[in-house]
Amino acid sequence: MKPNKRIKHGIIAIFAILFIAPVMGMAAPPEPLEAIKGPIDTVIAILNDPVYKNGDHKAEQRDKIWQSISSIFDFNEISMRAVARNWRKFSPEERKSFAKVFSKFLGNTYVDKIQGEYHNEEIVYVGQEIVKEGRALAKTIIKRETLEIPVDYRLKLMDGRWRVYDVAVEGISLVKNYRTQFKQLLKKESPAELIKRLEKKLAEQES
Repeated sequence: MKPNKRIKHGIIAIFAILFIAPVMGMAAPPEPLEAIKGPIDTVIAILNDPVYKNGDHKAEQRDKIWQSISSIFDFNEISMRAVARNWRKFSPEERKSFAKVFSKFLGNTYVDKIQGEYHNEEIVYVGQEIVKEGRALAKTIIKRETLEIPVDYRLKLMDGRWRVYDVAVEGISLVKNYRTQFKQLLKKESPAELIKRLEKKLAEQES
């Protein structure tokens, strides 16, 4: 007795759902808010670890903080957006050099601020918004005793991962802030001169 065609097709569809759906589920990227939550929670744990209360371990703590947080940032995208239209003036090699030195400069600035200003603040994960396909906004609040500081992360979906390309603290965008500075500098300086300027600033940071 041959099965009814409709039943046969229904069975095939069920098997397709059973075997394909788990694969699709595994391939799905995490939610934007989850993408930043893990690394941020790890940084908070590192900051609260009593091992690092001794000043002798600050460098080790710094490295661990950067290792955790740098994984969620897309520094090429940040660099390109910070330079904006002037990106066209950069040669391929200058783009690589700029992204490399700018990411290190931002990293040092970011970690210095975290290590110097953290006082057991609470991070509240407020929510997320899919702005458009492949773009999202993740909202957090840093709660201190007497105030709340909103920190928003703009993310882009790349190769199945959400990566941060801008951070706004109390509405002030990191990218726009540097874009204004770089725009003024590039009116008078070449990309190579701007890179040298950043390298000098980076050397001062690391000294």
